[in-house]
Amino acid sequence: MLNISEYNFHLPEELIARYPAERRDESRLMIVNRESGAIHIESAFRNIENFFVSGDILVFNQTRVSKRRVYLKNQAGRESECIFLEKNLREGKEAWKCLIKNVRKLKPKEKLFSNKEEIYFILNRNEAGDIFLFPSVSITEDVFESIGTIPIPPYLKRKAEEEDNTRYQTIFAKSPGSVAAPTAGLHFTEDLKSSLQKKGVILTDVELCIGYGTFSPVTEKQILEKKLHEEEFRIPEKTLNILNAAKGKQRIISLGTTTFRTLESSYDANTSRYTKQEGITNLFVQPGDRVESIDGLITNFHLPESSLLLLVSAFAGKELILEAYRKAIENKMRFYSYGDAMLLI
Repeated sequence: MLNISEYNFHLPEELIARYPAERRDESRLMIVNRESGAIHIESAFRNIENFFVSGDILVFNQTRVSKRRVYLKNQAGRESECIFLEKNLREGKEAWKCLIKNVRKLKPKEKLFSNKEEIYFILNRNEAGDIFLFPSVSITEDVFESIGTIPIPPYLKRKAEEEDNTRYQTIFAKSPGSVAAPTAGLHFTEDLKSSLQKKGVILTDVELCIGYGTFSPVTEKQILEKKLHEEEFRIPEKTLNILNAAKGKQRIISLGTTTFRTLESSYDANTSRYTKQEGITNLFVQPGDRVESIDGLITNFHLPESSLLLLVSAFAGKELILEAYRKAIENKMRFYSYGDAMLLI
């Protein structure tokens, strides 16, 4: 059985990137060659174009982060931070499954008010202890825009600021519904995108709605069952055609772990084809698993003992990844969502 403690490491607090680099493509970039084991660091992410060749396929996740962190107040004025996860139908009414900080201080049926007088919520729990909020009006993306804030990761230990509204979205962001950004894409600028296309790199998209489970620690049950939290994905027919035409002839490079999760969930190793156009994935890629859906991966530096660290270790090998992380810390590279990046090829 997988020993999760073998994927622990000490990360100095000052290496957690609480804010993004001044420019998206000014983050640093580590290049890791899976075959030779060579590791070196580029001064700027934009240099990544030097490691692409004409005909490479770069696949990105075009999901958009919704403003699903909402601060609500009860009648006594106590503020509660709520993350809206998913819409349900309960008792014939619209209800939202939520995570609420300090929820024990709130009572069932308690009314919680947003910054808009006409928009409030009634709190309830189910038998499993899940928290649901029943809204006074139907909640749409426009409503989230008016009452919510961008849900930057909890490890940033701060409230979202104006800059986060743009910097915690990728330039590819299109379809709303995620509660976290596909962070590898945060390093891309329109100029870098254009440079790659001029070089002959083919860019194509998928969509995976990122859930808050991406921040949850791995449990023993998940390791045993090889299942993670569920996330919905879609692959346009255009992308499937590009991928299937390229497989085995051109490099397929995944921009981020969420894109990789989508591609791996679609890929049929028996036929060497991408077959599923949409679905719900609970895929948990672990060291020892064969990864055949991609030839390269761009990703940020992840939390110790996280499912994402296990995923990149499955792709590039445990020892190589842990050595890369040691070098990253030694060279004071920045970690997590707003941190630096690595290209695994």
